[in-house]
Amino acid sequence: MEFVSGYRDEFLDFTALLFGWFRKFVADRGAVETILEGRWQQLEAQIRRLPQDPALWVLHVLPNHSVGISLGRGAESGPGPGLGAGWLLGDEPPLHLRDLTPYVSFVSLEEGEQGEEEEEEEENGDDNASTEKVEPEEDGEPAHGIRESPQEANPPGEAEETEQEAGGAEDGCPEDRAEDRSGPEKRKGQKSEAAPLHLSCLLLVTDEHGTILGIDLLMEGAQRSSGKGSETENLAPRAYALLCHSMACPMGSGDPRKPRQLTVGDAQLHRKLESLVPRLGVKLAKTPMRTWGPQPGFTFASLRARTCHVCHKHSFEVKLTPCPQCGAVLYCGEACLRADWRRCPDDVSHKFWCPRLAAFMERTGELATLPFTYTAEVTSDTFNKEAFLASRGLTRGYWTQISMLIPGPGTPRHPQGSTPSLGLLLNGDPYQLLQGDGPALMPSVPPDPPRGLLGSWQDYYAWRGLSLDSPMAVLLTYPLTVYYVITRLVPQAFPELNIQNKQSLKIHVVEAGKEFDLVMVFWELLVLLPHVALELQFVGDGLPPESDQQHFTLQRDGPEVSVRPGSGVSARLSSGMKEKGGRRDLQIKVSARPYHLLQGPKPDLVIGFNSGFGLKDTWLSSLPRLQSLRVPAFFTESSEYGCVMDDQTMAVATGGGTSPPQPNPFRSPFRLRAADNCMPWYCNAFIFHLVYKPPPASGARPVPGPGPPASTPAPPAPAPARRRRGEKKPGRGSRRRR
Repeated sequence: MEFVSGYRDEFLDFTALLFGWFRKFVADRGAVETILEGRWQQLEAQIRRLPQDPALWVLHVLPNHSVGISLGRGAESGPGPGLGAGWLLGDEPPLHLRDLTPYVSFVSLEEGEQGEEEEEEEENGDDNASTEKVEPEEDGEPAHGIRESPQEANPPGEAEETEQEAGGAEDGCPEDRAEDRSGPEKRKGQKSEAAPLHLSCLLLVTDEHGTILGIDLLMEGAQRSSGKGSETENLAPRAYALLCHSMACPMGSGDPRKPRQLTVGDAQLHRKLESLVPRLGVKLAKTPMRTWGPQPGFTFASLRARTCHVCHKHSFEVKLTPCPQCGAVLYCGEACLRADWRRCPDDVSHKFWCPRLAAFMERTGELATLPFTYTAEVTSDTFNKEAFLASRGLTRGYWTQISMLIPGPGTPRHPQGSTPSLGLLLNGDPYQLLQGDGPALMPSVPPDPPRGLLGSWQDYYAWRGLSLDSPMAVLLTYPLTVYYVITRLVPQAFPELNIQNKQSLKIHVVEAGKEFDLVMVFWELLVLLPHVALELQFVGDGLPPESDQQHFTLQRDGPEVSVRPGSGVSARLSSGMKEKGGRRDLQIKVSARPYHLLQGPKPDLVIGFNSGFGLKDTWLSSLPRLQSLRVPAFFTESSEYGCVMDDQTMAVATGGGTSPPQPNPFRSPFRLRAADNCMPWYCNAFIFHLVYKPPPASGARPVPGPGPPASTPAPPAPAPARRRRGEKKPGRGSRRRR
């Protein structure tokens, strides 16, 4: 597929932007360092003429003592000072954060330092061991002085070995470190294979609203040649160059500009910049910023820097303009537009897609028609999702699943227990997981079942008693889409199934992804359909392997929802048994494998969210599997473009097709970020179902039947029936003799 806007993790676009800007900064900084004083004066004069930004700018100095970066296979094309972000924005870019694991991973340097000290105790003798044991025994961790002055802790030439040993265990497990210390030969071999990089300091330029304007990465040893004072002296020129580049080429959205005032987060660096910053026509704050922490209203904003669809250059490098005919695709110039227009084969060229994309763009207003009070903000092309969530206190629970907040290195992925992966996902009442830090967003006591069918967000909010200012639709788009399929679409497309009168439903959620991370929101289905016993089976090879074959039951106990290991679900579903109190339970099963490898009974319904058939090869096997089952299968897409690509993939895989897509009334109101195009993307924006290819036997002879003509034309069945009425005993005897 040409566009991956609705399927790609937003954090990957953010990473590509950081590395792209950092690469340009390193290249420009190398050129600037070689110019003469006169050229410096010209550069400073150009910056002084820039328009003034009324916002306060902040230069953050963020030291790092605990996290290292380990480069794996393919690191030669990965991030680095002299390398770009092409590996993140190429013809086959990674779609998920886990796809970066072969290239880059994070290791804990704190654990490595402990292992390093123990090794030095064994190698250097008891004298050194006694001096290194004193401080760690007091506070339980390596002494801070050792971290700040690595030259004192390690003899010259051993710092590199220390970093290698620190990254020997990729997952930071103590058992692995024990194995690393088992023999000198093994340690030496691991040192040559893994050499984690220590990012000792991060220089970050932002404005007071959180927009990132520039970044510089200081690797271990780059600024530590002669102690702390020398480090600050060497840091000042780099910080000054970073400020100049951030003003001339800001990473975030906006034209080149200079701040009204600048504050620095380090006292010594503040003193060094007192004589440099005024040369740019910028006022430096009188005192440094003593401490820094997230202030109310401060958030690292989602960056809106766009990219060229062909060469992937960012908007801070080149000027981007949309195609003059369709207005959907962004290009940096005539050359890239012409190259995309003439691509081969013809069906991938922009010449082929241009009129179709123009039709997709006409849906922009229709998709943005929603009843919420915040609709204009969240459907805007410049929507700042992180600021929206932070301003409403939506920074915990399930809201972290839709933001760029990710667990840091060393954060436990799940609580200890017998249910490692689903334990965290199923920990707590679903209504508590939907809340933020502000007022309650969702009443914990559900209302009576709806008397009629709900066909829009306005209907649902009115029945649920929610204010149209509540952003709950962002999370509830998944269960409400399932509800809409069961109550509206399946009866229309497959009326013979009579699905509305069934007491139990077995639903397969195929190629599950983000919806599995929000699994507890599907409890709302039992509020909407209390007469149905439901089983949801999440299937996909992207699910955590340790969750494979796990089974849970969600059941309401008074005002809360309890989670218990499930058993006997098939019998309970087949009989439609009710739990105590007249409410049904929700069965959740997990199969971490591709759908075509799933074994088990046939489901009543198959559904997939934001499927993207053309982005994963397993669909070429899963779609024929669905063709053989011939069960109702409905899928959502984030754009009409994705629906067209899915129809093509279905035709290639099975010879069938898909139904015409229709807008989903329960789509997410948040517009998704698109880097290289202007098309409207929304989670679960459109719905369609699979149209299976007719079976070979039903093509030309459905009426006569498959038997040979000699046996079917004779009418033996009616004649014995007439004889049976007149002569019962001879008729029965003759049938037995035959």
